[in-house]
Amino acid sequence: MSAGKKRVAILISGRGSNMVALIEAAKAEDYPAAIVVVLSNRPDAAGLAHARAAGIETAIVDHRQFGENRAAFEQALDAQLQQHRIDLVCLAGFMRLLTPGFVGLWSGRMLNIHPALLPQFKGLDTHRRALEAGVEHHGATVHFVVPEMDSGPIVAQESVPVLEGDTEETLARRVLEAEHRIYPQALRLVAEGRATFSASGGQQTPR
Repeated sequence: MSAGKKRVAILISGRGSNMVALIEAAKAEDYPAAIVVVLSNRPDAAGLAHARAAGIETAIVDHRQFGENRAAFEQALDAQLQQHRIDLVCLAGFMRLLTPGFVGLWSGRMLNIHPALLPQFKGLDTHRRALEAGVEHHGATVHFVVPEMDSGPIVAQESVPVLEGDTEETLARRVLEAEHRIYPQALRLVAEGRATFSASGGQQTPR
């Protein structure tokens, strides 16, 4: 890994299609971030095999082993991130809600991608809700993670048209293509320090 590149961990729970987009982007010599580990809370996550095939180290922190003890799960997760000397964390279909304590540890250094044009349609079932609302445009957003779900400062967005006759599936495919474009762009902006996190009006450059 070239000196000066930010060390990135990707957290997944499933197939990790956005993980794949980030891995592909990071292959470019001029990309300012290196994917050094892919972490999953599910041992059977399909994305783990792709990460290994790409030569990237993987690790599993199975949330089920911790029962209802979210703090212990997150301590184990953070231990893995510290062990790999991670600078930035990218959530890519990571289906666990993180506590304010963990989010605070990684404040300004953790990104998430959401399949909607935030602040519209926070939470789940975004494509169904967009169709029910009759909006003309839907899309995807990359944002810094804050304790309140899907509410952090926006790093990048891309809008896609909602077409006549769209179903949840056709709209989801169009949005996913946008996700794959903007997540690598957003990670580049943060890794280069061109997108910074403002907690309370003051700028914080990602470390």
